[in-house]
Amino acid sequence: MNNISIAGPVWLASDIHLGQNTPATSEAFRDFLQLAATEAQALLLPGDIFDAWIGDDIAVMAPPWLAQDLMALRVVASKIPVWLGRGNRDFLMGQALASGLGARLLPEQARITVGSRTFLLSHGDEYCTDDTAYQQFRAMVRNPAWQASFLARSVPERLSMAAQARGESVVANQMKSSEIMDVNADAVARTIRETGISLIVHGHTHRPGRNVMTVDGNRCERWVLPDWDCDHADDANPPRGGWLVIDEDGLTLFDLDRA
Repeated sequence: MNNISIAGPVWLASDIHLGQNTPATSEAFRDFLQLAATEAQALLLPGDIFDAWIGDDIAVMAPPWLAQDLMALRVVASKIPVWLGRGNRDFLMGQALASGLGARLLPEQARITVGSRTFLLSHGDEYCTDDTAYQQFRAMVRNPAWQASFLARSVPERLSMAAQARGESVVANQMKSSEIMDVNADAVARTIRETGISLIVHGHTHRPGRNVMTVDGNRCERWVLPDWDCDHADDANPPRGGWLVIDEDGLTLFDLDRA
């Protein structure tokens, strides 16, 4: 497992789901990046930065919405270290993209040390083991042979396949209980035992907050990063988004409306 030591404060955000139909979310994310560049010592983005990523070659001739977001990432990466993680929607982000942005790629699981505090960071979908259909899909698309075959297709073909897969996922998720799509407590406990790390940070589940659990008599914590959506807000559903700050004072979750 990769070990990364970073001077704090470290900021973390995931599940932004940037796309051509999320202009308000993109604007909020770019504002967040500007703030991170001035207040954080490092920025970690562990997955689902993009709602879909069909291959790093799309960045070469990026559409305007994507070019703007990539430029914002490039600017912040020129000021502080930036790590990009791959989620369940942008698992095809690769070294070419990271190098072009001046960023670094996170492994699927990374041991991060900030000062005297060490935590395990990942996207989090690997803990959702009750969703067997998704885990089968995850194993397929993480296979290097499948990825090579997909990336060999034309951009229009890949876009069409990604749209079809996303549509099927939305339909399938409507039939699943919320418990199935959350993490499995045994999977989390198993990871804690295997790694010896009692602090876990991840995204993916869209259930932000701090969760305390006991594993083999030891107190452990699991922090879930917020998901973002500023484009489908109404009176009942205000804009969502936020980030986690880790520094010498501990861990603190912030909302987008932070003063």
